Amino acid sequence: MRKLILTALTGLFCAASFAQSDSAAYYSDKGAQEWLKGRTMVAYKYFDSAYSYNKTDKKVVGDLAKALLALRRYPQAREKFLELEKLGDNSAETYNQLMTLSFNMRQFPDAVKYATKLKEIDPTVKVAYYIGKAHYDDENYGEAIRFLNEAAKEDPTNAQVPYMVARAYADMNNNKLAIPYFLKAIELDPKNNRWMYETALIYYAMNDDKNSLKYFELAMEAGIRQDNEFKENLAIAYLNNKQTDKGLNILEEMIQRRPADLNLLNMIAEANYDAKRYDKAIDYWDKMLELDKTNASALFMIGMSYQKKGEKAKGQALCDKAIEMDPQLARNRQKMEMPGM
Repeated sequence: MRKLILTALTGLFCAASFAQSDSAAYYSDKGAQEWLKGRTMVAYKYFDSAYSYNKTDKKVVGDLAKALLALRRYPQAREKFLELEKLGDNSAETYNQLMTLSFNMRQFPDAVKYATKLKEIDPTVKVAYYIGKAHYDDENYGEAIRFLNEAAKEDPTNAQVPYMVARAYADMNNNKLAIPYFLKAIELDPKNNRWMYETALIYYAMNDDKNSLKYFELAMEAGIRQDNEFKENLAIAYLNNKQTDKGLNILEEMIQRRPADLNLLNMIAEANYDAKRYDKAIDYWDKMLELDKTNASALFMIGMSYQKKGEKAKGQALCDKAIEMDPQLARNRQKMEMPGM
């Protein structure tokens, strides 16, 4: 009797397995038909049904993974491609999808892992850029530069490659090595105004005022959005290149929109002071004092401006009052009263 029962149970289990297999095949075929018609969502639903009946069939899992990818459900797609790999699918296509999805989802160690596996299967495939950028985003700059230089050989036209090398050097505070790569990136993508702006800032950090202004102006010509940050940096570039009127025009336009910005007021005052326009400098430092009566530095510079105008007694009195408020300003007076200052 027991043997008969076991035989019956085995038969039922096999029947259920065949039924599940048949159902999976049915929904898989239906999904394939809809896929060919370009009805991705309908195909996905059929593929998902097939998967619910059979999670170990490579074709079923692969079809579901591709449908999820087409629907831009990237985390779920990656999960299914990982399942596909576990089922023994070590194809170049699967590794390529896992590399790309891992990269786009910032799973950088996995991106490197699957790029390496893909390269082992197909030595002709170009993966150095993915590996290099993955290392860069993981802040491993040495490996990033190594693979990105390899990527430059694989595809010399990819402007992102020298740009990422430039960023890697800049992030390591080595601007001198960064500059040639910024210039190469702009050469390959001459309309990229953002890179021009970054190059201008790098030159500024290197105290190369001439080239800094050059790339600010190129960024403007290329149509960069001139927000407050850009305008302020551009104004500084003009001032550093002794183009005082251009710099001041920008700053004075900005102060109309930001009248209580103490930093801007001080910049305008200093620019006028350096240009020996002492009355204007005094006006702007006065505006700072209206906003902050305790600003000893502004008061001190008003005093210095009066002295430069020839009103030495008045200027010294104001400087003395400022030093009472902030004794550290005494050192500034010694510096500024030196010949040539």
